[in-house]
Amino acid sequence: MPPPLPSLLLLLLLLLAALAAAARPGCPLARGTAGDCHGPWAADSATCVDMPLRTCSDVAYNQTAFPTLLEHRSREAVEASSEYILLSVLHHLLEGQCNPDLRLLGCAVLAPRCEGGQVRRPCRHVCEGLREACQPAFDAIDMAWPYFLDCGRYFASVEEGCYDPLEKLREGLDTEEALPSGLPPTFIHFIHHSYAQMVRVLRRTAARCAHIAKTYSIGRSFNGKELLVIEFSARPGQHELMEPEVKLIGNIHGNEVAGREMLIYLAQYLCTEYLLGSARIQRLLNTTRIHLLPSMNPDGYEVAAAEGAGYNGWTSGRQNAQNLDLNRNFPDLTSEYYRLAESRSVRSDHIPIPQHYWWGKVAPETKAIMKWTRTTPFVLSASLHGGDLVVSYPFDFSKHPQEEKMFSPTPDEKMFKLLARAYADVHPMMMDRSENRCGGNFLKRGSIINGADWYSFTGGMSDFNYLHSNCFEITVELGCVKFPPEEALYTLWQHNKEPLLNFMETVHRGIKGVVMDKFGKPVKNARIVVKGIRHDITTAPDGDYWRLLPPGSHIVIAQAPGYSKVIKKVTIPARMKRAGRVDFILQPLGTGPKQLLLGPRRRGSGLRDPPGGASRYGEPEELGQEPLGGRRQPSVGGSKPWWWSYFTSLSEHKPRWLLKY
Repeated sequence: MPPPLPSLLLLLLLLLAALAAAARPGCPLARGTAGDCHGPWAADSATCVDMPLRTCSDVAYNQTAFPTLLEHRSREAVEASSEYILLSVLHHLLEGQCNPDLRLLGCAVLAPRCEGGQVRRPCRHVCEGLREACQPAFDAIDMAWPYFLDCGRYFASVEEGCYDPLEKLREGLDTEEALPSGLPPTFIHFIHHSYAQMVRVLRRTAARCAHIAKTYSIGRSFNGKELLVIEFSARPGQHELMEPEVKLIGNIHGNEVAGREMLIYLAQYLCTEYLLGSARIQRLLNTTRIHLLPSMNPDGYEVAAAEGAGYNGWTSGRQNAQNLDLNRNFPDLTSEYYRLAESRSVRSDHIPIPQHYWWGKVAPETKAIMKWTRTTPFVLSASLHGGDLVVSYPFDFSKHPQEEKMFSPTPDEKMFKLLARAYADVHPMMMDRSENRCGGNFLKRGSIINGADWYSFTGGMSDFNYLHSNCFEITVELGCVKFPPEEALYTLWQHNKEPLLNFMETVHRGIKGVVMDKFGKPVKNARIVVKGIRHDITTAPDGDYWRLLPPGSHIVIAQAPGYSKVIKKVTIPARMKRAGRVDFILQPLGTGPKQLLLGPRRRGSGLRDPPGGASRYGEPEELGQEPLGGRRQPSVGGSKPWWWSYFTSLSEHKPRWLLKY
């Protein structure tokens, strides 16, 4: 049974399908097998007319010409076409992926740019780059790449005078902004940053510290804003052997903006202090790979910022543009953990994503974080929120679902408390002894709390990190005012600068090392088991691992399919601040069949991996492919994909060019 489409998508399709029910005008040439108009490109000279197409209203130009590349000879002909209808609903079909890039690219074909009586083609290299990035999203729903986005047919080269149809997405982001009163670039401006300002600051910071910093995008928000990350490392852009990776995420709720600003300030601070020769910062960046994502929810921030500091409601802008709470949108792996924990013979870490999760509404921001987490060997993470003053740690979902508040620890309870205290114990306001202050009700707990003991909820990002990957994540509530006034930002920075640094430095607690075979070849996905802690971590592709552990003696076991296990005893002194190195050399088993060490096969509904080449983690093996596999319904016996029925009410010329077979 095909998954249900969002009601908005269904309404849009039905409405637009009705518009297309009439015969398509403006097609004097022979139709193709799909019933579409085909003909030569319009002459070099053209009559430019205003472009009233609603779906293309935000392109970087305001005039087009008829006939178009597809030989549509009027606005009505364009709007009645199946190509136009597809562009109108594509972001819903692809669940926000490649939006608005694909729509703008398609508009460049359906309504070509006209300037000074001349028609300009969009650039071929832009089309080719977008197809490479977006093809997996089409494959995941069994949809063919639209014929009118044929990069070789409807696009031109730079030498031929093409233009970039995605230029508006970068509008204002590359423009340098002068600092007040000619201040030096090392100056931190304690203001609320708009999206464009945030991007400029991060890029400017990466340019100043190009030898240790770079920016990159992990995806786009539903409304098409880049989810921009700035990375700091001795070798930015690549993982180094045994160098732990840390991520800090702000603004998961759009109206909780303090974390967004703290990470923008932190990026500038790290760059400046490194250049000034700070021994502490240089040591941190030379031994740690740090990733800062100031805004996970830039669309929600725009809603909150429109109201402004002091006027923002408690929930205005909290959700993303799909009205989804991103910190309730992750898979509920905690319930599955509680079920698995009842059996001692089954692993309860690295839990796969249940197939039925993909049938629901999954935000593109959530998908981007999950893909990021899967492709980078993160060890430590923090999500910065607002609304209270406390540090919480997993689990966030109660062991008994009916209990709204119930202490629900992970197997790594001791380590999580150390991580939470690493932040809270050096935060001046969290250590303030006044019970009347913001967060005063957590004073007796040391300003830290188990998440479910505070309030229980499912779909949280911290639980997902712990149960699906090697990453330990805490949640930091930075203050009771979600959208503080600008005059409070400097004080907030002063309160949180040291906690942020101290927390990142705790990634070097515990042990690290390399697991290899007798020939020195790294063994990836080997399990690192700590006796007494029922939560294993796995080695990275280079065979390196990091295991956060509290002080004390531990029995550590390394094992992998086809190898005999190796057991070592390690002792971590209480004052040790650098991870101890513990390497393992695994010996192959005998010539008999390999013994898998993954425990009995899990059974039960919802735990089978998505179809279409999926891994045991519930996501496609091809890391460049977004995890839409759960929605894919492969055609069997010539049947049409699940989305085809929504196009059948079009005219007699159905868009068969969308079918792959």
